Amino acid sequence: MGHLRGILKVDAKKENVGAIQVKMTAQDFWQDQKEASRLMAELKAAKSDLDTWESLQERIKALKELLSLRDESYQAELEKETAALDLDFAKLREAVLFAGKFDSSGAIVEINSGAGGTESCDWASMLYRMYYRWAEDKGFPMSVLEEVRGEEAGLKNITFLIEGYRAYGMLKPESGVHRLVRISPFDANKRRHTSFASVSVIPDIKEDADIEIKPEELKVDTFRSGGAGGQHVNKTESAIRITHIPTGIVVSAQVERSQHQNRLFALRVLKAKLYGLKEQKKQKELDNISGEKRKIEWGSQIRSYVLHPYLLVKDHRTDYEDHDAWRILDGHLDEFIMNVLKWMKGSG
Repeated sequence: MGHLRGILKVDAKKENVGAIQVKMTAQDFWQDQKEASRLMAELKAAKSDLDTWESLQERIKALKELLSLRDESYQAELEKETAALDLDFAKLREAVLFAGKFDSSGAIVEINSGAGGTESCDWASMLYRMYYRWAEDKGFPMSVLEEVRGEEAGLKNITFLIEGYRAYGMLKPESGVHRLVRISPFDANKRRHTSFASVSVIPDIKEDADIEIKPEELKVDTFRSGGAGGQHVNKTESAIRITHIPTGIVVSAQVERSQHQNRLFALRVLKAKLYGLKEQKKQKELDNISGEKRKIEWGSQIRSYVLHPYLLVKDHRTDYEDHDAWRILDGHLDEFIMNVLKWMKGSG
């Protein structure tokens, strides 16, 4: 119980609840409705974790008192309460899976099609739809920051933002290469094809993450948006491309009609990518020190989706699988996500 308290960071959660409640007293709290809604969801989840923790402590105390009576007439009640406690402990252990620094943040997701032309571009668009449906089911707002369409169909690449409490914490296991096996709808001979697309998930960092971006290290270009936007498309140079000169990282945003808003979006993505780069370097240093050979790294195949000659989705890290492939592609990812999170924590 004490160990679980440490992992849950109960005192930190209490401080966070207090900080959010103070923010809610500000007159301009609802001025940014998206941010206010995010904070409300964070407050609700944190209070739920704390309430569950305090309830467990009280119920365990009561259970100990019943056990001390050594009265067999309480046996059925004891068994019922023990089963209920097990369920609540499981719920609390689930909260432990989201104890990372930015797990409560929104997620910036980037999908890139692999080699294979139209077939891989179509696979990238299928993955985008899968995450769109997942976010829609959770009520998470989603906006496309940049997209490059394939020459015939699908997407060469797309970057989008999913805003919602724990969106990053839930989607971070999705980073890696996703493989599709199917009869190609673009092949007149109806042959089986294998396609690949990579997914990258980074946190939408709003708080201070010790990431300094100096204006003199940025090259900023404007261009005309090529995406959706009605009559304004290609008439104004509202889209922004920012190159971070020291690292060579390039980010773009064309979702807004305002150049200023797109610049802010692009800087958010850049900050998140720089943080991700910093964490990757830190992890490599730890691996070098410990001599660890990581089985799963960026660029490795993490999951396969088979649509022919049978239906199967299999995660290669946990061996968890589901034969209802079309259901998974319709956004029902939670079982896969939770299994990988437990595997990452070493409790799968």
